[in-house]
Amino acid sequence: MPLAPNEPNRVLQQFLQAQGLALHEHDELPKSKDEWTARKQQIRENLQKSWGPFPKEKCDLEPETLGVIERDGYRIEKVVLQTRPGIHMTANAYVPAGSGKRAAVLCVHGHWKGAKQDPVVQSRCIGLAKLGFFVLVVDAFGAGERGLGKALGEYHGETVASTLWPTGLTLAGLQVYDNMRAVDYLQSRPEVDPERLGITGASGGGNQTMYAGAFDERFKCVVPTCSVGTYQAYLHAACCMCEMVPNAMAYTEEWGILSLVAPRGLMVTSATMDAYQFSVDEAKKSVAAAKQVFKLFGKENNVAHTIVESPHAYNQPMREAMYGWMTLHLKGEGDGSPIPEPEIAPEEPEVLRCYPGESRPASFITLPQFAADVGKSILNHKRLPQHPEEWDAQRLMKLQALSHGLLGSFPEATKLELEVSATDDDHIQRIEFETEPGLRLQAHYRIPGDAPVERAAIILNQDGAAAGATSEWASLLVENGWGVLAVSLRGTGETAVAGDQIGRAPDHNSWEWSTWIGRPLMGQWIWDIGRAIDALRESGLAGNSEFAMIGHDQTGLVGLTASLFLTQITHVAVVKALSSFISDVPYEGQRLGVIVPRMLTEVGDVSHLAALCAPRPCLIAGGVAGDGAPLSQAALVDHFSVTQRVYEFAEVPENLYIAADLAPADVVRWLKRSV
Repeated sequence: MPLAPNEPNRVLQQFLQAQGLALHEHDELPKSKDEWTARKQQIRENLQKSWGPFPKEKCDLEPETLGVIERDGYRIEKVVLQTRPGIHMTANAYVPAGSGKRAAVLCVHGHWKGAKQDPVVQSRCIGLAKLGFFVLVVDAFGAGERGLGKALGEYHGETVASTLWPTGLTLAGLQVYDNMRAVDYLQSRPEVDPERLGITGASGGGNQTMYAGAFDERFKCVVPTCSVGTYQAYLHAACCMCEMVPNAMAYTEEWGILSLVAPRGLMVTSATMDAYQFSVDEAKKSVAAAKQVFKLFGKENNVAHTIVESPHAYNQPMREAMYGWMTLHLKGEGDGSPIPEPEIAPEEPEVLRCYPGESRPASFITLPQFAADVGKSILNHKRLPQHPEEWDAQRLMKLQALSHGLLGSFPEATKLELEVSATDDDHIQRIEFETEPGLRLQAHYRIPGDAPVERAAIILNQDGAAAGATSEWASLLVENGWGVLAVSLRGTGETAVAGDQIGRAPDHNSWEWSTWIGRPLMGQWIWDIGRAIDALRESGLAGNSEFAMIGHDQTGLVGLTASLFLTQITHVAVVKALSSFISDVPYEGQRLGVIVPRMLTEVGDVSHLAALCAPRPCLIAGGVAGDGAPLSQAALVDHFSVTQRVYEFAEVPENLYIAADLAPADVVRWLKRSV
């Protein structure tokens, strides 16, 4: 796909869109039930891998009712459930008056600030209850009453949910499992017919509906609203971390998820004025393909696509369409046509809370705290190497995990299409090259005046090659006789993506788009660094130099990880970088590109990555915790104890230097001494 040179802030997004299209350009729909059954199993297995594992055993739900509100024709119970050991989900049960077992609907909220308490969410619960359905509405992990703080209105995306990625778990997977535990609770209620269950939600709640409804076949009716489009459309927009399914585009498109519902009841509701990723036209593509799968079962009429003239919402016409579809598929009544909504009167949100005000227990576990506990458990189960031979075996496994999965696949090297040009500084040359077909980057090479270049260093700067080549680091290096290769990584500096930052995450959207297609940014950046080295050599400006790598702040872990794959890098300096992926608070001051899904489970922590550098000289100069706070010398040494042990195995403990506070000049002096 040709990329417009005058739109550098769209280059990466267009490149990833082209990559996404290529993944599915030869897709074919299944032609038989047997073919679909085999593909269905593959999708389910891949979904589970993408989401992360569910607990092997279910814990006791330990349901607790903290209050009851009596209303005309129904009552509202304030319920707390234990979904995992020590993890509690706040919920409201809307119980219709009368006797006998009822059909039940699980309502999952989207990104409305009030979560389950929000009037938009309450409306469908009340409407369903007045129509005789038992309703359970739950707060998603990190939202509503399950936020970091005790007030309503928190957002559980960006770097809050990102604390999960290194553990191999995802917010989408946690929500699916929570909603499956909600089904367990519904089936335990004496008022509920366990065979007549439905699920519905809008926006992020519509995504929950689609995934839980697809995966848990106890749901007989699934109604996602203002949430269905195509995965390809996600590469045009931002989505919440709760909607992210890593690598999903590598094995399916969204129609494949919808098709998992077949032959049960499925209604997709779209709004004519919704965002592109949820637009009517994109939803039509997925619904039409899913309908072909339903036809294999002779149940094409079990799929409906309702289109409402509306912006993004779950409004009355949408609710009335849902009432009719639920009534048909859960009660066997009517023909699925909309049912008029009874009169509803939502409560003040605070009235519905299980833990009003500041009353939530101090022991309540937040999303990052849960992620940190999981991360610590993973590391506790990783055996520390007891002797060099054991480490050698672990090292091979870790490198294989990185290169054959975690970092995605590296492409084949193609022609660099090199262009070298002068800059305003006679001692800096601009090198432009094609890192992959259709994606051009640049590097700047700076030399120390007329003096001979004694050695070369790579500088990674998130502000781009030009900024890197004129930085304090570059100036210090050239003063000491170094040539400096300043590299622009895709999606940063000159090719920074417009609107990429969401909350605390500066590369939120580019990280998501890359992760959807199974090519994490870290792997792409490593490839860019290697291609920049190739471009420098092909230019003839630096011969066959070996390189020292300097990665600082948000690029520190990029430099560290790149050194594991690029043999030209002989020395590594990691300056003021993240020192552990485990954080019980949201990440601060980090690029998401350094947060690689499943890193803790497959490789380990930052200390394990640094250990893979051995026996090369490696400097850890300063370091920060997940919240961006600098670590003390004692804390830094403790964080890198695994690294120290491995350097001792390699019989070069002097090649590892750890210091909590080093100025750039000190780092350059260390490099000069160790080369």
